[in-house]
Amino acid sequence: MQNQTFGFIGLGLIGGSVAKALKKYHPDCKILACDKNEDALLLAKEEGICDFTCKEIDDSFYQCDYIFLCTPVSFNNEYLTTVKKYKNPDCIITDVGSVKGPIHETIRNLSLEHCFIGGHPMAGSEHSGYSFSNAGLLENAYYILTPEKKVPQNKVSAFISLVSSFNAIPLVLDEQYHDYVTAAVSHLPHMLAFSLVNLIKDSDNPDGVMKMIAAGGFKDITRIASSSPVMWQQICSENKQPLLTMMDDYIKALSLLRQKIAEEDTDFLYHYFDSAKDYRDSFNSVINGPIGRSYHVSLYVPDEAGAIAEISGLFAKENISIKNIGILHSREYEEGALRIEFYDEFSLNNARKLLKEKQYHIYTK
Repeated sequence: MQNQTFGFIGLGLIGGSVAKALKKYHPDCKILACDKNEDALLLAKEEGICDFTCKEIDDSFYQCDYIFLCTPVSFNNEYLTTVKKYKNPDCIITDVGSVKGPIHETIRNLSLEHCFIGGHPMAGSEHSGYSFSNAGLLENAYYILTPEKKVPQNKVSAFISLVSSFNAIPLVLDEQYHDYVTAAVSHLPHMLAFSLVNLIKDSDNPDGVMKMIAAGGFKDITRIASSSPVMWQQICSENKQPLLTMMDDYIKALSLLRQKIAEEDTDFLYHYFDSAKDYRDSFNSVINGPIGRSYHVSLYVPDEAGAIAEISGLFAKENISIKNIGILHSREYEEGALRIEFYDEFSLNNARKLLKEKQYHIYTK
């Protein structure tokens, strides 16, 4: 894998995170990036992630061993026609989109089946853009691969090794099954978050009481509603049928639950909730998923001047960066009085250790 060149079309959250992971684990590699966002390209060069940048796809991409399509799903399909003109015969084309069916269809229409390995890093964040990317985003996350059948097996094996090299977990799936799975575990939850936030917005009174006291569980399950509207607008179009199927199934499940609540069927409700709890508790807490994790602690602090500043100072001395900090006025579903969020698991673990040493009473989800 030494001295390979990786081309990126689009350098947002996922593209930037893949590029940073490549540079972290393969520092000798070369990275070429094309993006209409000049600020992202400038920052990537300043950070030493990109060796070359360009505003348009050109013959610079002929030197690439891999080309990553990292724009919204429908744009990736459009760029393929241009990419075909500038790729070398041995280059592998891949993408990072969360919908696979349409791009595979485009690949076949362009006779590029011999060199396309679809990719979907199952990691994310409620934020978007290169400035929020980081190499650790992909660690312990499934990285689904959907290779075309005409791609030589040695090329597929090499790409699997590449994905494994930056501590992601490769998983090979058929593209149609991939779209069904992601509709269930990623796309549907986002639809629920968007609809729930809008329901509360429309139900709130003029004083915004619901917004004011929303915390804990509500914020956790709706955090992903802050995701890119453009991206989700396109996903709804690109993965329409699998998503509609899952939404129909969910509506049936919710209707059944409503019926049982109306009938006061307490036995059903208990077993329904207990079954969900058992299944949820069986999830592997180590593996990252398509919905970005929140690395945070909640802790009790005395209600006195300088208490928060003291904690911030402790972290500053140990070079632990804080992503967000807030006071929990509503603690129905979360213990503690102060919630502090970090950028990654490493920072969270260091913060927990430091707080325990200083005798703070902390809670971690």
